[in-house]
Amino acid sequence: MSRLDDSRYLKGGPVAQRIIAAVREDAAIARSEGFPPKLVSITVGDTAAVDVYVRNQRAKAELAGIGFEERRFAADITAGELEAAIHGLNADPRVTGIIIQRPVPAHIPIKTLQAAVHPLKDVEGMHPASIGNIVYNQLDLAPCTAAASVELLKETGLDLKGLEVVIVGHSEIVGKPIAFLLMSEGATVTVCHHMTRSVAAHARRADALFVAVGKPRLIKADMVKPGAAVIDIGINSEIGPDGQSRIVGDVDTDSVKDVASWITPVPGGVGPITVAILLRNTMVALNRQRALYNATYGVADKLAAE
Repeated sequence: MSRLDDSRYLKGGPVAQRIIAAVREDAAIARSEGFPPKLVSITVGDTAAVDVYVRNQRAKAELAGIGFEERRFAADITAGELEAAIHGLNADPRVTGIIIQRPVPAHIPIKTLQAAVHPLKDVEGMHPASIGNIVYNQLDLAPCTAAASVELLKETGLDLKGLEVVIVGHSEIVGKPIAFLLMSEGATVTVCHHMTRSVAAHARRADALFVAVGKPRLIKADMVKPGAAVIDIGINSEIGPDGQSRIVGDVDTDSVKDVASWITPVPGGVGPITVAILLRNTMVALNRQRALYNATYGVADKLAAE
């Protein structure tokens, strides 16, 4: 049975299409009311892999009715100069959201750039304030990959209240936000990392297993509870027996799919939803900016974003 026909595969494409369709409706209404949404992408240096992401983001943004502009900066730009450029975008009422493409040159601290983006324009959900809000159950502007992963788990129809969830990987932008997002839904969450004594022992208890560590095929069939949902967030390049490079996840999909009830394909699982969440976050950001504008100026009229 192919991946196209196998119901065990949690495919991201259909979910992403639904999210983008909803965003398109919201964006059309916002434009008619004088609030056209717009994303600005920041790229530093020349990186072919980044160009692929930017083209994909632009295409999906156009599909959703959201303006998209790419701004490129030389690889030798200073961190201060880049921060100044971000502050200029923060002050521009025509800009709804700011995306910082990774990687950036080694001399530029990515966390400093993330903190420079105003929380109201942080559509990636990476600002410390955005991460902190998740702890207080303000979940509508979460990091895109984390939110996309949780969205796929919800596609299973499993009741998240009391669900035993194990997350392998505790990064600030994926593992930790997933944990807080699921705790807010009432799940019981265990987070494993490189100091965990027995990842396999924890993983075998999980009704839902999330994996994001960047190690190809780390999770084998004997580490998965029968009937579990497995969300593979890993993206790794691997050379196959034919000598060709291919993308694989952190889960040994071929063996695990015979144990799990649901599993995400790589590619084609979390990835497509991540961009859709970025666009949904853009509309959340726009609505917050509109609310602030109206509260500040006491009017509900159109904002002349020109």
